[in-house]
Amino acid sequence: MTHLLNNPVDFPVELVDGFVKANSKYVKKVYGGVVRATKSKPGKVAIITGGGTGHYPGFMGWVGPGLVDGAVTGNIFASPSASQVRSVAKAADHGGGILLAFLNYAGDVLHFGMAEELLKADGFDVRRSVVTDDVASAPESEIYKRRGIAGGLAVLKVASAAAESGLSLDEVLKVLNKTNERTRTFGVAFSGCTLPGSANPLFEVPAGKMAVGLGVHGEPGIYELDLGTADDVAKLLVDKLLEDVPQNPGKKVIALLNGLGSAKYEELFVTFSCVANRLKNAGIQMVDGEVGEFMTSLDMGGLSLTLVWVDDEIEKYWFVPCDSPAFRKTKMIDEPLDSSIVFNTEPEALKVNKKGNESSRNAAAQIAKALEKIKDIISENETMLGDLDAVAGDGDHGAGMTRGSKAAAEAANWLVKEGAGAQTTLAGAGARWSENAGGASGALWGAALIAAGNALGDDKDLDLKSFSHAINSFVKSVQQLGGANIGDKTMIDAQVPFAEVFENSVSQNLGFVDAWNRAAIASTSAAKATASLTPKMGRARVLAEKSIGHQDPGATSFSLIVSTISSMFK
Repeated sequence: MTHLLNNPVDFPVELVDGFVKANSKYVKKVYGGVVRATKSKPGKVAIITGGGTGHYPGFMGWVGPGLVDGAVTGNIFASPSASQVRSVAKAADHGGGILLAFLNYAGDVLHFGMAEELLKADGFDVRRSVVTDDVASAPESEIYKRRGIAGGLAVLKVASAAAESGLSLDEVLKVLNKTNERTRTFGVAFSGCTLPGSANPLFEVPAGKMAVGLGVHGEPGIYELDLGTADDVAKLLVDKLLEDVPQNPGKKVIALLNGLGSAKYEELFVTFSCVANRLKNAGIQMVDGEVGEFMTSLDMGGLSLTLVWVDDEIEKYWFVPCDSPAFRKTKMIDEPLDSSIVFNTEPEALKVNKKGNESSRNAAAQIAKALEKIKDIISENETMLGDLDAVAGDGDHGAGMTRGSKAAAEAANWLVKEGAGAQTTLAGAGARWSENAGGASGALWGAALIAAGNALGDDKDLDLKSFSHAINSFVKSVQQLGGANIGDKTMIDAQVPFAEVFENSVSQNLGFVDAWNRAAIASTSAAKATASLTPKMGRARVLAEKSIGHQDPGATSFSLIVSTISSMFK
């Protein structure tokens, strides 16, 4: 839903006005749309595109050097009028003829067609062509009926570069048509879009489903499928496009993964990884990849994949520099690295330089078992810990702890099998925890495990005092690195009581099991007591009032962990 608006009727006009003010170095406003604010070569073919608003960055975001010369802007999802097209085209003319290139929708075909005749009557040399890249909208036998969607950017980019190179109007038209014939797009939606001022979306997609073959004017998909994973969606998009390829396609493509309005870049990048892998596995070379928003549909949730099957000419024009408010191709300032230079893309491998002595190896084995238990209990309570963190934080504590503990457990198990002692096992587990968990808790847990390992060593004969020293080292590391004190409402509030009770129990000659159990009880009690505290560290400090009455997530997860380890002794 569009939240920021004045009168919904004025929304299209106001958005264009704001766009022009924000991009005055690129565009000037004319009746009906925008044209370049920069000088162009005299005699150059002018390429004019356009359509309804609500698709930004299409179409006005593509106006600029190396891209189109003007964009006509209609109402939301509505074709601009012939008079508007005529106005923009006349303002953008450079004396080399005018090419009207737009997406294949009935209203646009009618109005741009009428504008062509008006411009010819005015004495201009004009050609007209449509983009037909949407494979879902018509079979290949009726390709001329296909709609134009996100592939329009690629088609116009290549044609614009041809125009900048000085080709004639008919030559530019030929390049545009060839690129269009070699461009295919397929998309899915997870939710419909809502017109400004409306309370309901134009269509709805059931939870857990995706609408396949949607349009960008708010049209629903042709059918629905289960949503699945990012890899499932990527597989669907790639496979559909590989079923519908142009004649003599070759083996090279440009791939554009387009967000339709509310899909986040992070989601698109996750999906694009699978797209790239599937193309590679199919023997297709991706000469360039683009991820972003190229043709949206207001706030529609979803994405589309465009493949442009390039020949030498299309590839050459694609890489010609261009500069517009929404799309740029630039030459790299520095030369690329030599292809023989390969960097490590994985964390430093775990290794055991020297096997631990028997006492340390026995301790390492118990540590690995404990980390397995920790992994399980954190996973079971991931949602609860996330909810606690979301009260006054960013809600990622449960997810981070789950990732960290899982990686730590896997590392410890492998190291123990290789004969590692306690220090090497905890150092490896701590490194993997930190690498995978992220966030403050990931860094603190990683450093604390390493500190505990350093206290135990790999070749020491370990006793109760050794473990007490390791626990104190663990807590001291958290305090020094995090800067928190007792009463600040952090994990320290549960860790310090645990360390103190364990140390006191050892001094009273209690065994390890009794000492641990007593310390775990103290830690649990201290974690519960954090509910009444006011946070003084991190983001929670800013939202202190919200936090009162809720336990600190870090203290809670620590008490869960030590209590779970207690259960190993029963």
